[in-house]
Amino acid sequence: MKVAVMEGIGHIEIQERPIPEIKAGEVLIRIGYVGICGSDVHYFETGAIGDFVVEPPFVLGHEAAGVVVALGSGVENLKVGDRVALEPGKTCGHCEFCRSGKYNLCPSVQFFATPPYDGVFQEYVSYDASMCFKLPDDVSLMEGALIEPLAVGFHAANQADAHIGKNAVVFGSGCIGLMSLLALKAEGVTDVYVVDVMDRRLEKAAELGASAVVNSSREDAIGKIAEIAGGYGVDIAIDTSGADAAINQAIRMVKPGGTIVCVGYSKSGKVTLDMSVALNKEITFRTVFRYRHIYPMAIAAVASGKVNLKDVVTDKFMLSDIQEAMERSVSDKADIVKAVIEVAGEC
Repeated sequence: MKVAVMEGIGHIEIQERPIPEIKAGEVLIRIGYVGICGSDVHYFETGAIGDFVVEPPFVLGHEAAGVVVALGSGVENLKVGDRVALEPGKTCGHCEFCRSGKYNLCPSVQFFATPPYDGVFQEYVSYDASMCFKLPDDVSLMEGALIEPLAVGFHAANQADAHIGKNAVVFGSGCIGLMSLLALKAEGVTDVYVVDVMDRRLEKAAELGASAVVNSSREDAIGKIAEIAGGYGVDIAIDTSGADAAINQAIRMVKPGGTIVCVGYSKSGKVTLDMSVALNKEITFRTVFRYRHIYPMAIAAVASGKVNLKDVVTDKFMLSDIQEAMERSVSDKADIVKAVIEVAGEC
């Protein structure tokens, strides 16, 4: 099979590797599409994210969907020909976090494309059948690959107790910001406003249903949201940027008793907060690390038409063009909102 292998910072090449063998409880999947995540771009560009350091050769990619082509012994929930989305984190199942249902916090998780575990920019992968979720006939494989970032958006919305009657602001209109927008709307949030500094991304947020968008490089975002939202501000703020400025703007935008959900990582790993304002408002801060128990909800939201994933994608590349795809994802961040790699397509 063909595999896109990162041989060094900024360098990926297509290589041939054997098709993986399947073990008991696993299925062999022919990959249809893989999304390019911001983490893939960061590893490609810098070779590391915090304590996670790439040691080449390494395979990127964790947002995947494909078709089951073979079954390992003991697999009963899937059959050959099933189209599936892959939840990319395999956990131990035995630690206190797994046993309590918070398996996304498992310290022994093996997550695609997180060193030292290879990802799925490749034609085939063998994977635990319990982490493969069947897609309805009316959900495409490309949409299936985007269930992973959508799950992050739903987890953020759930952390904020999002529901009808509330309003929200989302900072950042990259992929995760857009997924948070879509999740908030699917859960009934009445108005969702989006703040960013890139016009192309804000245009995409407006296309996907944002009630209003604000370019904070040209406008007073705090004043604008106060004017639009009225009253005491918004109930919910979700930050996907990780920027000090955004989180501190969120502190001033949310109502007293409001909730801020932090999703994005800052470049330094540290954020300085205007705590006096946060304390006076008795703000609740929540954080997000991936997701848990979300895939069925996210798939159902897409299948029902509550979430439009197709229009999130702005660019598509073939697996053979992976080097160009990653280079452009680095150099053209303002215009490439979400890119996907077509491996076998709608196979």
